[in-house]
Amino acid sequence: MIANLRWLWLLTLSLLVAVGHASAADGKLNVLFIAVDDLRPELACYGNKLVQTPHIDSLAAAGVRFERTYCQFPLCNPSRTSLLTGRHPNTTGVFDNSVYFRTAHPDWVSLPQFFKANGYVAARTGKIFHGGIDDTDAWTTGGEQRVNQKTRPKQNPGNSDRIVKIDGDGESHGDYRTATRAVEFLEELKEQPFFLAVGFTKPHSPPTAPAKLFDLYDPAKIPLPPDFAAIPTVPPGFPEASVPKRSSDLFIGREASPDEAREVIRAYHASLTFTDKQIGRVLAALDRLKLRDKTLIVFFGDHGYHLGEKGKWSKHNSVFEVAARVPMIVCAPGGAAGKSSPRTVQLLDIYPTLAELCGLAVPAGLEGHSLVPLVKDPQATWSHPAYTVCTNAGARGQSVRTESWRYSEWNSGAAGAVLFDEQADPHEMKNLADDPAHKQVVAEMKALLAKLPQRE
Repeated sequence: MIANLRWLWLLTLSLLVAVGHASAADGKLNVLFIAVDDLRPELACYGNKLVQTPHIDSLAAAGVRFERTYCQFPLCNPSRTSLLTGRHPNTTGVFDNSVYFRTAHPDWVSLPQFFKANGYVAARTGKIFHGGIDDTDAWTTGGEQRVNQKTRPKQNPGNSDRIVKIDGDGESHGDYRTATRAVEFLEELKEQPFFLAVGFTKPHSPPTAPAKLFDLYDPAKIPLPPDFAAIPTVPPGFPEASVPKRSSDLFIGREASPDEAREVIRAYHASLTFTDKQIGRVLAALDRLKLRDKTLIVFFGDHGYHLGEKGKWSKHNSVFEVAARVPMIVCAPGGAAGKSSPRTVQLLDIYPTLAELCGLAVPAGLEGHSLVPLVKDPQATWSHPAYTVCTNAGARGQSVRTESWRYSEWNSGAAGAVLFDEQADPHEMKNLADDPAHKQVVAEMKALLAKLPQRE
């Protein structure tokens, strides 16, 4: 009798363990999707020791920091549309901040819509799609009503050098409220699979932060870029279209003195610290609710930003490194931790990566590549370049980046070509496109650029 009871108990225990394993295997991996506007890799974990970003640095210590990540268009709506639909701007047809992608492509499945269709609660707080052009129906909760861009009042840039200091810890600012809502979502959704998208606007101009955060930075210790200029300046030997004649965000239509430039960069750094603190609040809630081990986290900037490089203060109309390169960190349960990957990747790769990491069938039609091999082994072989396109005063720039080179063409043709040796010339100050010694490199990069889908 005792032996039979013991056998029955062991059988019951084994069944419970088996059910437990099945439940764990069937459980969905949550996604925390953190987007930051106008974000260069000006972070401590990317080597800028002047900037205080401890919470983002902690993410880098827990996941894979991608050294060479590039946006597909250095402007909010085209970049976000590209990464959220998984298609190049030449395919989406979105090249400005007024076009909603579904006008031309009503049947495309956006990233949050994909997760919603796969049983997730798709929740949004803050800026994910561009303001006023949200993919409203893709969200379970948090969607924003779209605004007619043709009748929407034009935004006035106002004071082009404005720096905003706010009180306290920034409780009155939208980014603080975005973090607060993200924490509330985590508490509400902790018992069900979620895709939570959290979008912060700063350091988008005007650079904004609590006054006390400005005190962390001494403008006298802030270096100016080697190619700093008082006004937008086309270097000798560069295509005329490569640098716009006028900045779009800061120092609009006027010169920037070195002292003024340092004050604006100081404000940019303070804004980064402010955003970092909001990210820290969200991550603290994730840990408090014991969700970290079953949550996939991706953090990225939507495009880069000129801070005086070549006299330019904005992201628009540029295919230079500082406009195209962004930080990106992927923290995946079971993935590499505290590692960096030198491979050249794109924001376009986020969509298929998240799908694969969550065990979902990657939708057809996506033009990026899953980063799962690099999430597991950051040094893995990788053969894909990165592409960035832009427009400037009617001219069109297209650029391809590998680990060693950047090659760009303006309206196609040798007269508008630029080649940079990124290892020897990281500030992109010498154009090698017409150098006979680099004829073969130009040919190889030109062939890679030809693989970029072209605008229909």
